[in-house]
Amino acid sequence: MSASHEDTLLMDLFREEVAMHADQITDGLVRLEFSGADEGLLESLMRAAHSLKGASRVVALDEVTTLAHLMEECFVAAQQTGVAPDSSRIDAILHTVDWIRELALQQEPALPGWLATRQPEYQTLLRRLQDTGNGSGDAAVVPATPAPVMPATSPVLPEPVVPVASTLSPEPVVPVAEPAVVSQAVKVNADVLNQFLGLASESLVEAHRFEHIIQHLDHLRKYHQRMDFALSRAEQLLAGMSGLERDHLAVQLDSLRQLLDKSRQHFMTDMSDLRGFAQRNTMIADRLFAEAIESRMRPVEDGCSAFPRMVRDTARSLGKKAVFELHGGQTLVDRDILGKLEAPLGHLIRNALDHGIEAPEVRERQGKTPAGLVRLQVRHHGGRLLLILEDDGAGIDQAQIRQRILEKQLATPDMVAAMHQEELFAFLFLPGFTTRDNVSDVSGRGVGLDAVQTMVHAEGGHLAVTTLQGGGTRFSMMLPVTRSVVRVLLVRIHGEPYAFPLGRVDRVLRMESHQISDLEGRCYIRHEDQNLALIKAEEMLGFPGDHARNDEDPEHPVSVVVLSEGSHAYAMEVSAFMGETELVVRPVDPRLGKVPFINSVSTTEDGELVLILDTDDLIRAMAGELSGGRNLGMRASRVTSAVRPRRILVVDDSVTVRELERRLLEKHGYEVDVAVDGADGLNALRTHDYQLVISDVDMPRMNGLELVKRLRDDPRLSELPVIIVSYKEREEDRKMGNAAGANVYLSKTGFKDDRLVHAVRELIGEAVPAAQDEGAAGSMDT
Repeated sequence: MSASHEDTLLMDLFREEVAMHADQITDGLVRLEFSGADEGLLESLMRAAHSLKGASRVVALDEVTTLAHLMEECFVAAQQTGVAPDSSRIDAILHTVDWIRELALQQEPALPGWLATRQPEYQTLLRRLQDTGNGSGDAAVVPATPAPVMPATSPVLPEPVVPVASTLSPEPVVPVAEPAVVSQAVKVNADVLNQFLGLASESLVEAHRFEHIIQHLDHLRKYHQRMDFALSRAEQLLAGMSGLERDHLAVQLDSLRQLLDKSRQHFMTDMSDLRGFAQRNTMIADRLFAEAIESRMRPVEDGCSAFPRMVRDTARSLGKKAVFELHGGQTLVDRDILGKLEAPLGHLIRNALDHGIEAPEVRERQGKTPAGLVRLQVRHHGGRLLLILEDDGAGIDQAQIRQRILEKQLATPDMVAAMHQEELFAFLFLPGFTTRDNVSDVSGRGVGLDAVQTMVHAEGGHLAVTTLQGGGTRFSMMLPVTRSVVRVLLVRIHGEPYAFPLGRVDRVLRMESHQISDLEGRCYIRHEDQNLALIKAEEMLGFPGDHARNDEDPEHPVSVVVLSEGSHAYAMEVSAFMGETELVVRPVDPRLGKVPFINSVSTTEDGELVLILDTDDLIRAMAGELSGGRNLGMRASRVTSAVRPRRILVVDDSVTVRELERRLLEKHGYEVDVAVDGADGLNALRTHDYQLVISDVDMPRMNGLELVKRLRDDPRLSELPVIIVSYKEREEDRKMGNAAGANVYLSKTGFKDDRLVHAVRELIGEAVPAAQDEGAAGSMDT
């Protein structure tokens, strides 16, 4: 091996050591600031700095060696004197660790130039560490205090519905470092790991095919039994015969009997061997698949290592004090999910520090500890990953949210006054909505919570917020543990297999005909003291044909899947239940685009293709159809067909704006459906017919401009009129909307007059009265 290759390998090893020891030092320093000169903690910090010094000597990085040595001397001095460095000195060490991290990221050819340009910063760090090491400096030291000890057993985590204040301890508890678990690790390319998982899943499917082969061989065994019975019958008949013919037939039957006995003996032996082989192969395939899935799983704490430092630094920049706690850090989650969690959790933590945690003097006046507490609790719940991020700060000021809604003219005063907490908090997740008057480097732009909600929805999760005035705020996120394998409820719809992710299924019911009520063309069932509209899955998925229930068979049971989002529940009828199972998730071919109501695809153990449903799309579509007044359900086809008003789709992520536009248009006789964002709107447009689309611009998943462009690229929808209604009123915004293909661009302040209704009439005409005939309705099409 050449010297250059050896140097490269040594630098790779050095980078791994820097990543490991830098994290250990950073985490230890943050805890040291709150726990005082804990002997065990100082020992681990000293050893980490010593290891970092040794690793830098191997690769001849003298600057790192010097800095690591000074850090080590600082920790040794703290051990000898029994006092811990104060915050300013901890800052110096943390900045040094950051500098070493950045150095380790440089490639070998670029290192000399990088070191040359960063010499002034290096010299500054050197002076600060020398002051820290010899005890000089302006700052005082913090006396040693006993380190609090966490309970040996994991605490029982509360459910998200418990009031926030009751879940937080009055004193911040600093976690004690757990003993390091030594394990061997190798680097594996992510694509290779995905291919490994795919092969393991195919191996599992193929292993289960043996069951079907064995079933067919069982049929062959039954044929052997029937042959044996027929041969015995022939032997009985032969016993009543005589002469040479009988002797000749007896020899043939005896030979046939011997052949049949040998065949059956060999068959049974081979059948037994095949069963054993199939069982062993299935067991190995199951283990291989489990290990492949396990290789993708990582503890949540791996993605949270930066949070203690971030909480400390952000709080100090705001003139506050705060400590971060993690409970359930060993909870396993798919590496892809974990990689996407860091940014949303970072947004929530910064929001908690800026908006929630009070200044130390304010907290002391309220009887709280000077240092605020930000706690992240993680656990598996119902086959999904539950994350609860909470703080013990001031809570969310609902009056301030109402005031900001009125200032932005997002709703009328009467509507704002009537909003309950869930509706009010929905505004927090709107793009650009903030309760801050000034923008800082921490928050104030109104993009943080919007980004969090977008990520959670994109991963098929759910986000909820609760607060207690003066007692803190809690954000609860429910996410899949892995996107590679999902536990599902298999059903049949229109003769084909489909799957509902089990984490989104509230209840599975079998209803008798007499338990279903019929009102104005819709069917309802009674579930947990609620009347739920019952909708056939075939109708929602757009299958052709009459979807009315066959009431001539009153004994026919109805299979119902209950889905929910928040406090709203929906009932969907399927053809049959097929049981629960785990499926390996495969994405839909991107060339197909977003297939309405379909999240991904998979195969069952017998190799049958199954489509995994997008429950979020289904719930939003059902909510939109029901709020739009459509006659849905098993008896909908019996409703006398009448000419309906012109049908409009309103696409807006604000529930208030959607409701306002819907009421305004319905007041003028139009039929209105709603969608919560561009992706939801595109699904509705692909499955139903509309004469007009009214869309917002800023929305999660797919914004209004992208929606319009997608419509113009679709031959079926390219001529569909579109009105954009947005808070953006600049001329350049209007030009962008028109360039995307919108027919009309209006400001949302237009709700105060009839500009929206006038624009609708200009594009599609007056609403068609129900009394008019089809010819009259057709004459008004534009």
